[in-house]
Amino acid sequence: MILSRYERMIARRYLLPGKGEGFIFLVAGISLVAVMLGVAALIIVMSVMNGFRAELFDKIVGLNGHAVVQGYGGRLPDWKAVLREAKATPGVTSATPLIEQPLLGSFQGRVEAVLVRGMTVNDIRNNATLKAKVVAGNLGALTPNGGKVAIGSRLAENLGIQLGDSLTIINPAGRSTPFGTVPRQVSYQVAAIFEVGIYDYDKAFVVMPVEDAQTLLLLGDVVSMIEVETVNADQVSAILEPLAGKVAGRAIVTDWRQMNASLFEALAVERVAMFVVLSIIVLVAVFNILSSLIMLVRAKTRDIAILRTMGASRAGLVKIFMTVGVTIGSLGMAAGMVLGFTFLFFRQSVVNAIQFLTGQNLWDPSIRFLTELPAKPDPVEIAIICLMALVFSFLATLYPAFKAANTDPVQVLRYE
Repeated sequence: MILSRYERMIARRYLLPGKGEGFIFLVAGISLVAVMLGVAALIIVMSVMNGFRAELFDKIVGLNGHAVVQGYGGRLPDWKAVLREAKATPGVTSATPLIEQPLLGSFQGRVEAVLVRGMTVNDIRNNATLKAKVVAGNLGALTPNGGKVAIGSRLAENLGIQLGDSLTIINPAGRSTPFGTVPRQVSYQVAAIFEVGIYDYDKAFVVMPVEDAQTLLLLGDVVSMIEVETVNADQVSAILEPLAGKVAGRAIVTDWRQMNASLFEALAVERVAMFVVLSIIVLVAVFNILSSLIMLVRAKTRDIAILRTMGASRAGLVKIFMTVGVTIGSLGMAAGMVLGFTFLFFRQSVVNAIQFLTGQNLWDPSIRFLTELPAKPDPVEIAIICLMALVFSFLATLYPAFKAANTDPVQVLRYE
């Protein structure tokens, strides 16, 4: 929309407060602030929701792989053959044997539910999620049949256990005696403590070499599952379809979507719902722009009539009032982007400050899954939010602009 010199001058004057027009300027200012808050709220919420999904995906998939080939009854006797078939499947980048079993952990009279996870030594030492999150000790100390384990930081806190202490793992499925089954108890030295950032993992995981897990659970040369990673996590079902057919009847292939279906579906639904609800804030702001422009048109009726008698075209008046409304929306959108990105940059400090002032724990990891507030701005989503604000602002200018353009100068100036 190209404006002539006089149209730009008039639009500029209408954007600034004139004598007796303080209330109109106040309404326009409120409209600008409302657009700013709406755009900022949308950017912040959508970025945080994207951050949630990305963090959960990275950490869950980082520990569990893109899919698992799980034996019936939690046992995979011919795991070596399945492992060869998995590695030979096109699109599979890695496959490793795995054991997972919920048991009990004890230290100095304290008992906690734990999830024993047996992994190959190579996988333990090279797993990016574990290796980057070690807060004490060294994963390199874990060796086959070495009697050493790595545990989550929350589990260490709950049990009061420190590096070098002995953690007793209790396996209820122990040895049978004439007096019943005696639970099997094995002590392991804590060689490393990690903090993945997902509360459920940090409060339960006990990682050990797969050979130690087999001995603890009396499995022999058996594993629970084969963990598989592929070249594309989003195409994992199609990639592993041939493997699923080969192991049918012996095992079942479960991908990351199926393992965490309820969690990711809930995030997707909440993301859409939050976008729709928060878009209403922008819509309310647009109605403020509409009302301020209507008041401006009524206040400037005499000026509009004079402009028409001086030769101003209807199209020129439409452009002037559209420019005023779109400028308010654009300034609000730009301010909202600045406010949104500023909040995202200092998000954890803001949460900590509010917690300090209110004395309330706003970010309980046991509820939120993650230990810190995540954020991942999506340029495409931000562009859509900004475009939506501009389109709404433009639509709000149509009625006042055409109302001004249809002003009859004869009727207005008849008694002047």
